[in-house]
Amino acid sequence: MIKEISLKSKMIYGVMVCLTVLLLWMGDEGKSPLVYLGSELQRTVGLIDSENGLMIQESMARAGVIAKTPQYVMNKGSYTIRMQYSAQKKDTVVELWEEANKIAAWQVDPQTEDFAADFTLSKDAKQLQVRVNYGGSGNLTIQELEIVPHTRFYTDTYFMIVMFLLLNGLGILYLKKGSGYMTQERFLDYSIILGVALLATSPMMQTYLYDGDDLCYHLARLEGLKDGILDGQIPVNILPDGLRGNGYLNAMYPYLFLYIGAFLRICRVSLALSYKVIVFLANLGSAACAYVAMKSMIKSRRSVILAVVLYTLMPYRFTNIFSRGDLGETLALIFWPLVIAGLYHVIMGDRKKWYYLVIGFGGALQSHILSAAFVAAVCVITALMYCGPILREKRYQEIGKAAGLSILLNAWYLAPFLYYYFCENIAKDVLRWSGYFEQSINPSNLTQTLSLYNKQYFSLGLALFGCIGIGFVYLVYERRGRMTKQEGFLLYLLVLGVVLTIMITGYFPNRVLLENAVFENIATMLQFPWRFLGPASTCFVFVGAIGLSQSEILKPYRNYVFALLVGLNLLVIVSVPADNNHMPYDNAQAVASKGHESKLITNIGIFYPHEWRLDGASDDKLATSVVVSDMNYVTVRDYQKKGTKAAVAYTATAPDCYLELPVLSYHGYRACDENGNAVQIRRGNGARMRFMVQGDGVEHRIYVRYGPVAGFVIANLVSALTIAGCIWYFVRRWKGREKVEEEPACTT
Repeated sequence: MIKEISLKSKMIYGVMVCLTVLLLWMGDEGKSPLVYLGSELQRTVGLIDSENGLMIQESMARAGVIAKTPQYVMNKGSYTIRMQYSAQKKDTVVELWEEANKIAAWQVDPQTEDFAADFTLSKDAKQLQVRVNYGGSGNLTIQELEIVPHTRFYTDTYFMIVMFLLLNGLGILYLKKGSGYMTQERFLDYSIILGVALLATSPMMQTYLYDGDDLCYHLARLEGLKDGILDGQIPVNILPDGLRGNGYLNAMYPYLFLYIGAFLRICRVSLALSYKVIVFLANLGSAACAYVAMKSMIKSRRSVILAVVLYTLMPYRFTNIFSRGDLGETLALIFWPLVIAGLYHVIMGDRKKWYYLVIGFGGALQSHILSAAFVAAVCVITALMYCGPILREKRYQEIGKAAGLSILLNAWYLAPFLYYYFCENIAKDVLRWSGYFEQSINPSNLTQTLSLYNKQYFSLGLALFGCIGIGFVYLVYERRGRMTKQEGFLLYLLVLGVVLTIMITGYFPNRVLLENAVFENIATMLQFPWRFLGPASTCFVFVGAIGLSQSEILKPYRNYVFALLVGLNLLVIVSVPADNNHMPYDNAQAVASKGHESKLITNIGIFYPHEWRLDGASDDKLATSVVVSDMNYVTVRDYQKKGTKAAVAYTATAPDCYLELPVLSYHGYRACDENGNAVQIRRGNGARMRFMVQGDGVEHRIYVRYGPVAGFVIANLVSALTIAGCIWYFVRRWKGREKVEEEPACTT
């Protein structure tokens, strides 16, 4: 029971909260201008003078864009461009570009040395850039260029203040009403979970992001999801502004957890911080799931805490976060411990905990399709291995419940995914570019810690090799021939992990097996053998953590082994490099610019891969304006597009002509004319929407919008009703439990 807090302590606490909020507010950079010295601009020609200005001399005989800023993801609003310069001629132009389109231009006056121009963004910019176009005559010196927000660039500081106050408020509320639930032991466990999650996120707490292999794609998904929500799509199947406004299919890559970052973007939090919040929650979720899963299988707190540390800080998670930038697999790894624990309970443990399997599989499915396929494969293999006990004890009932509920809960995502995959003419073969065996890992790397300087660096780490050793000592040597059911399951996990690890290395006959059509089809779809590191590492964590608490041989050394394994795993954090070239503030003059660069995602841009596009929609065939079959007979009066809605007005004077909108013709779009009559959508060049026009010389209009699709709506309703049913069941069960606890005991 918690004692009453004194008035003095309350006052000190209030002062500390106010001081923290003040410090956060004082550190707000949201309104600070984005400043570049001439020497800091991206340049193609020119010299740097003694005052860090960029000098362009007429003798260079060079005209065109000679300097530019990086590309920024910038919120809609009003801004001012300012430039300090000296020019001899008036043919220099300051240009504003967005996604390869020039949206504004201003000529500089050689009679002055200060340039200022206001501009307004009607919607969030994806790749905003300021360019200086030199006319080729006269000398030009750029001393400084800056972008000044009229409101603010982002609301990161306000978000941090709100979160800080919210967490404090929840803590106070809990102390008043629910303190009886929090024992000292549980408080310590939760503190460790939070601390490990913060430690795993600490390399990302610097102002910049590690530019991982796939980071640009996931940032594009996050930004596009925000655009889809504002477009009115729930769920979001089309990223409306993707591919230069042509639209990009979103339904093929799971995105449920990205809604968190998308809603932060709607609140004008920077794209960088929105992404970091998702990564932190992924770290916190990994620690929490490892805690829950392990605690359901073993009572030893030492083993539970060890599993939390080993799993959250395992090298493969860090490789995904910081080197590969693979947010999908990072999110999927949250749920692997629940999958393992769910399999255990369904087969031989507490059969009432079959819902672990539902959460584990559903979480993986809503994170990463290939990871969900791995989960399904492991579940099938495990069920076949233990088919005898499953049939004898009728545990197939729990398996059926888990499978059925998983399908119903995820129907909202599965329906559009399966339709577009099998029924739409989208690019899928580009996913099969990998030779698989060429990506095999050298076994000598498996024992080392993480190195971000080598993109193809993958490791189990010394700590997990220690878990393998514990498994062999406990299961193969100590318990040989007299295993319990749980120990048999651990041996199965050990063998499974070893097999998966061998499949990662070059010792596995990948090249020979690729001659088999079935294996080639599977391997090229998986692309990289190192994907097996995730489930293999999870197996070893369970084997090592449980084995350490159960082994009689290791009993005298448990504390030492625990400390050794935790210490080895902490090397993963130490090995993440802090590159001084990415320090936020290089000098006093650049304070305003360098802090912004990371938060506005400079030099990363927005990237949409070739998979999931409609066949023919290559970058060189993407249009940004309406295309007509014959300009002599078809005249476009007006074209507007907002989100997935578009409208075009035209006049045609000849039959058999057509116009094509710069919108990819995915299934789900529909069109009508000015009278509300349906208009047929055909697929034109570059997979654009093509419409046959009415050649009567009268102005007509065509309106286009996406959805709703009947099959998708039905799937949404099925999932919504299933979720509502689950909530009703658990609320009813919780109230029933409370009622039982409140009833007085019978007396005689």
